[in-house]
Amino acid sequence: MKYIPSPIPIKYDFMYTATANKSGRMQYHKVRTGVSKLRISRSEFIRAFNDLPILAINPVQMRGQDMVFQLEFYV
Repeated sequence: MKYIPSPIPIKYDFMYTATANKSGRMQYHKVRTGVSKLRISRSEFIRAFNDLPILAINPVQMRGQDMVFQLEFYV
């Protein structure tokens, strides 16, 4: 998956992440830059993705793991 980063830094309040741990289970976090990283439920992550105004999306791909889909988005 090709990803082209923005040349302009964006200002955002929160970053939400969906990442796989070593065993393959998904973990969801809500991150306020420089302040906190809070683990959240899958339903809270989905609600944020569907309801909040998203500024940017960053697909995160692990080396050698083409089938594992991870995501960061900024609100």
